Amino acid sequence: MNDAWKVATPGEAPTFSAVVLAAGLSSRMQGQHKLLLPLDGQPAVRRTVGALAGAGPAQIVVVTGYKGRAVMEALDGLPVSFQSNPRYEEGQMSSVAAGVAALTAPCGVVMVCLGDQVLLDATDYRELIDAFAAMPRGSILVPFFNGQRGNPVAFSASYAAEVVSGHVNPGCRKLIAEHPDDVFIHEAAHDRFTIDMDTPEDYARILERLASRERC
Repeated sequence: MNDAWKVATPGEAPTFSAVVLAAGLSSRMQGQHKLLLPLDGQPAVRRTVGALAGAGPAQIVVVTGYKGRAVMEALDGLPVSFQSNPRYEEGQMSSVAAGVAALTAPCGVVMVCLGDQVLLDATDYRELIDAFAAMPRGSILVPFFNGQRGNPVAFSASYAAEVVSGHVNPGCRKLIAEHPDDVFIHEAAHDRFTIDMDTPEDYARILERLASRERC
């Protein structure tokens, strides 16, 4: 852990770092690794991380586990560091804790990102950081669209130690109920924060959506 965490100041554009969760088993993808599936000629995880890098984070830590070497090769040349999670089979929270513990660059906000949210672009990530800076209360931001909870979740770096220790789980569905005074819900105007890629059907829908963009 770095001792130089900077607490985000309300109203200012905070410096943020990102943890990308890329350690999972892809157990619902029928034998394929979802993060390595091709999208527009590149692996899905490279599309995700490339968009995130465009939003200007101070640091990106990619947490690897299942097929970690292949994930690292897919991200070759991008401005990221890697953190292996030998406990990845224990679930997402172990990867969140490993990734946050590996952050070294001073920042005011930490964003926990999913490696399979391939429809997000740099402006979407910036939208969340701008919303965090402008939120009237709270220190954890969760995007929603039409009542559906989305990702990434952003939280003040002051929570880092609690996240690493497991006392705060930014990926937990009960987060809002457990921390009602700390959580601010960001109502998005689009569905991209709520779309990830867990199944072959999800992959097919995303391919069609990307193809539809190209036809427009």
